Amino acid sequence: MADIDNKDQAEMDPADMEDVEDVEEEETGEDENSKARQLTVQMMQNPQILAALQERLDGLNGSPSGYMESLPKVVKRRVNALKNLQVKCAHIEAKFYEEVHELERKYAALYQPLFDKRSEIVTAAYEPTDEECEWKTDEEEELTDEMKEKAKLEEEKKDEEKENPKGIPEFWLTVFKNVDLLSDMLQEHDEPVLKHLQDIKVKFSDPGQPMSFTLEFHFEPNEFFTNTVLSKTYKMRSEPDESDPFSFDGPEIMSCTGCTIDWTKGKNVTLKTIKKKQKHKGRGTVRTVTKTVPNDSFFNFFTPPEVPENGELDEDSEAILAADFEIGHFIRERIVPRAVLYFTGEAIEDDDDDYDEEGEEADDEEGEEEADEENDPDYDPKKDATPPAECRQQ
Repeated sequence: MADIDNKDQAEMDPADMEDVEDVEEEETGEDENSKARQLTVQMMQNPQILAALQERLDGLNGSPSGYMESLPKVVKRRVNALKNLQVKCAHIEAKFYEEVHELERKYAALYQPLFDKRSEIVTAAYEPTDEECEWKTDEEEELTDEMKEKAKLEEEKKDEEKENPKGIPEFWLTVFKNVDLLSDMLQEHDEPVLKHLQDIKVKFSDPGQPMSFTLEFHFEPNEFFTNTVLSKTYKMRSEPDESDPFSFDGPEIMSCTGCTIDWTKGKNVTLKTIKKKQKHKGRGTVRTVTKTVPNDSFFNFFTPPEVPENGELDEDSEAILAADFEIGHFIRERIVPRAVLYFTGEAIEDDDDDYDEEGEEADDEEGEEEADEENDPDYDPKKDATPPAECRQQ
């Protein structure tokens, strides 16, 4: 058992799994469970083993089980009846999501006055009253009246020393920079442009129209482009695919269309100019050629790949669209409704809570494994003094 535990992960292959399973069968009691956990961790970290498992799963995917094949014909016939019922369930589920979309449209109208007021505060079109600005933090509740007064005076003194800004400067840029999914799209040359972003709105399709939503990015007049609104529309489908009705799992985004950005000359951040030297084959003379090539930019978001009528895309376009759909959905579902919490970072902390808990659980398991190793008569600490290279990288 010790030989298996201390074997380098890089040397393990699918054949080793069978040896591991044989040894596990000989173990009993609590010792068996602890060592099984160790082996599971080792195997799940080994890319060769994971690849072998995936290959087996891929082989099983879509193939009928032996049990189903062994059923009598009359039972198979009844199972087919159940499948037909399941298809009808999928169609009812599609209707459910259509009504959910109608509810979203209804409540979007109720949210909008609040979002409009948020925009007015951000852009300094409206100055909130003292009552509207009243907000008790956990820290303030613990302070005495005397300490609160002192903190208030210090805050006022700082405000006097600072320049009095209008609204909430760089509100949306800060939101984007605080969210990994969006900050990964941002380039340094995008930031001066996004400082002019004043609001993001979500518009739903009208009743009776195909299901869709539009993201509207509202900009103040700026030196970069003449548009006041940049938009992107996502078309959705909420009905089972006739060829694969059991795969239906709610509305899915089918395609998206951006808009044309009317860039000011020399200000297009989605393009860059490069210079190349070219040597003439015959004469040997050298000339410098200037070329304009695409540039990484957040604003490429508004020119997604077009989906052909046959729906077939190359791998790169497919990956870009998959990421695009995820971003569009995230902006609609999370960013617009909870913008202030992403501005302050509170929403990000909430998103990270689940990961912290998983980390704590992992730490606990590691602790248990260390204790088990100490009680293992075959355990040799010298062999674990230097972890395998694969583990060190992680």
